Amino acid sequence: MPATLRNIFFLGLKEFTSLGHDLVLMLLIVYSMSVLVFVSARATGIEVRNASIAFVDEDGGALARRLVDAPAPPYFQAPVALAPQDVDAALDGGHQTFVVDIPPRFEADVHAGRQPALQLNVDATAMSQAGIGSGYLERIINDEIAAYLGPADGAPAAAANATVRIAFNPNLYAHWFLGVMMVVNMVTMLAIILTGSALIREREQGTLEHLLVMPLTPFEIMASKVWATALVIVVAAGLSLTVVVQGLLQVPIRGSVPLFLGATLVYLFAVTAIGIFLATVARSMPQLGLLGLPIVFPMVMLSGSITPLDSMPAAIRTLMQFSPSTHYVAVAQGVLFRGAEFALVWRQLALVALIGGVFFTVAALRLRRTLALAG
Repeated sequence: MPATLRNIFFLGLKEFTSLGHDLVLMLLIVYSMSVLVFVSARATGIEVRNASIAFVDEDGGALARRLVDAPAPPYFQAPVALAPQDVDAALDGGHQTFVVDIPPRFEADVHAGRQPALQLNVDATAMSQAGIGSGYLERIINDEIAAYLGPADGAPAAAANATVRIAFNPNLYAHWFLGVMMVVNMVTMLAIILTGSALIREREQGTLEHLLVMPLTPFEIMASKVWATALVIVVAAGLSLTVVVQGLLQVPIRGSVPLFLGATLVYLFAVTAIGIFLATVARSMPQLGLLGLPIVFPMVMLSGSITPLDSMPAAIRTLMQFSPSTHYVAVAQGVLFRGAEFALVWRQLALVALIGGVFFTVAALRLRRTLALAG
């Protein structure tokens, strides 16, 4: 084995030993890839679940009673009756997300074809439920009115019927999406924290001086930390995907898990370099945490893992093309959700590798300068 590869290999083994004795970091890895993935996928969601709803029935007819009984669990709570003067207080106090006001003579106006208006009041501070829930209620109300009137009094048939076919997630379960994306986001966070903390730990424990007197190059020191950290995170991501996402969350994975893990290795080549660069700037773990916040959050929030890139301003979309997380998320979604093969994702992987090469070079130059000053 060439001397450089041998040095990188044994230095990587040293990183495993150091990480194994760091109980806090070990707990962070386990917690991030298990509890945090599961809870974030199950406890949060973008669909309507158990939304509070109230009705102001100023008509009192049979159709109004039918509308009141229409919203049902698990989408809505049991409807609450409100007086007109209590609507503002219910919304201002956050007690109700939706309040439907059925006006007087509503049923008579419907039969007469006057197209009366229902008032739907929405607390839009519950943002994830407001827009989707309004659409749900509009459809529920229209369906109930059409069923109540029957074909004789109903509206004329539409000229065409649209058939909706939902691909990849037919039941629109949010945890199918959030579980996988949380694994992806944890890969980014752990890569920066573990590699950065490994270098800072060398400085704090005084072992950096030992490395400086050995016949080692900055490239060997950096490469050893990259491969050791990458291996730990890939194993953790694979276990999380198998045990938590597929097992506990019951999320079907359509594509190749080995292809996803291979893409993760390429991505970690780029992100671990960011962690090492930050560690050369920071002088302690608290400083590393503070420096990591403005790096990790944009990489996660603007990568397309939470909000589609098409929904972002053009300038942000252009800027995020220089972030490896954007292309990694595209690969992860393509492989795990849509069953994409290597032929469909190799361009994104090539961009991740290219960006990673730039980051690795910059981090290596910065590490060389830091070690020279320390020596």
